[in-house]
Amino acid sequence: MKQPLLLVVLSFCVFSQYTFSQELATAPEKYTAHNKGKFFILWGGNRESFSRSDINFSGPGYNFTLQDVEAHDKPKGWHVDYVNPTKMTIPQTNLRIGYFISDHYSISLGIDHMKYVMSQNQVANINGYVDMDESQPGAAFNGIYNNVPITLTEDFLTFEHTDGLNYINVEFARVDDVSKYLGITNTDTFQVNITEGLGGGFLYPKTNAKVLGMDRHDDFHISGYGVAAKAGINLTFFKHFFIQGEFKSGYIDMHDIRTTHSGADRASQHFTFFQRIVAIGGIFRI
Repeated sequence: MKQPLLLVVLSFCVFSQYTFSQELATAPEKYTAHNKGKFFILWGGNRESFSRSDINFSGPGYNFTLQDVEAHDKPKGWHVDYVNPTKMTIPQTNLRIGYFISDHYSISLGIDHMKYVMSQNQVANINGYVDMDESQPGAAFNGIYNNVPITLTEDFLTFEHTDGLNYINVEFARVDDVSKYLGITNTDTFQVNITEGLGGGFLYPKTNAKVLGMDRHDDFHISGYGVAAKAGINLTFFKHFFIQGEFKSGYIDMHDIRTTHSGADRASQHFTFFQRIVAIGGIFRI
């Protein structure tokens, strides 16, 4: 009697093990296990900090450089314009569309819509000359300057890239799932990723400038190039939706800035920036 009972127990154990193994073998793979072939899109807002920069202004009758000019961004704060389709481009925003070429690497195209405003009424040293016709408002500043402090009043200069400091760029980034290190087992419900990347592109600002009382020029113009590096964290919910925070730092060289309606009037500058970004997005496979 004992032998048949033992055979039944052994058979049950073997069958159970086989069935369990089959269930493991046929268990569907999580959607979040692989990224290759997925597309993503994100939209968000940013704040920026800028280094001081030397800005050169030149044209008929003047050529001068302002040293260590300070600038700031122009935040709108928490505002409905970020999600209002008719006004989404007014705040400081980020838009990016990308594709995963492997499980860890993606390539994307984006626009960082930053805003750069020269701090008005600051004191900066000026080098160069102003020799305007006496009939022009700028003639009040005629002279030769050699490290002379000057107050940047509105009748002398207003200068900003507020529509905006548009950095159109391509980024190559890496993403790593760190969920398991945080004890998260079902990444199709919630997943934590870290990301880092490098990028480069060109600047396409709409510069608002009024130099020496001349009429303002306000058209989009390719003005230079930029490069940047970033690092961030990505929180993905229910496979397809995510919140992403990033720190991005870069260098911008704008050597061809339009300042007036005359094509001969130009400005140039280069500076570094530090950007803080919070965005929402979606990831999907077509």
